[in-house]
Amino acid sequence: MLFSTKAEYGVRLMIELGRQPGSTPVSLNSVAEAERLPLSYLEHLVAKLRKAGLVTSTRGAHGGYRLAKPAAEITMDAVVQALEGQIAPMECFHETPEGRVLCSHEADLVGDRGCATKLLWTRVQNGVNKALAGTTLAELVEFSTPHAPPVSTGRSKAAVVSAL
Repeated sequence: MLFSTKAEYGVRLMIELGRQPGSTPVSLNSVAEAERLPLSYLEHLVAKLRKAGLVTSTRGAHGGYRLAKPAAEITMDAVVQALEGQIAPMECFHETPEGRVLCSHEADLVGDRGCATKLLWTRVQNGVNKALAGTTLAELVEFSTPHAPPVSTGRSKAAVVSAL
């Protein structure tokens, strides 16, 4: 499963905002310079993150962006879904509002047979969703910061690394 640069750059943007002390707004220009990312692309991504309620903005000379809630309360499934939309391992997968997974190939099959690969791709999707939901922004900030103090998520940097 490949995610686009929207997810990669958006997560990097969120980590950079998570590194900032307190609630000081950060300019996108400083994030672009720190992460070596294109400013115009970050502007597009931050609009999606703002719409999802993950970041807030402040206008003016000392304005910028900051996290809308503590980093320990922001999970990566929320970030990736805000940027990429629905997470699906195959183009034929569609999730219903009730959480059921539908496969567009099932309509092509004869009789009551289900899609032969649906079980596999459902498990892949569930694994990816579980990994994203189980990873907080605070963990990524800690993991990316040398000698950072432990975060209050209950998982140490060593535990995060050993999970890799």
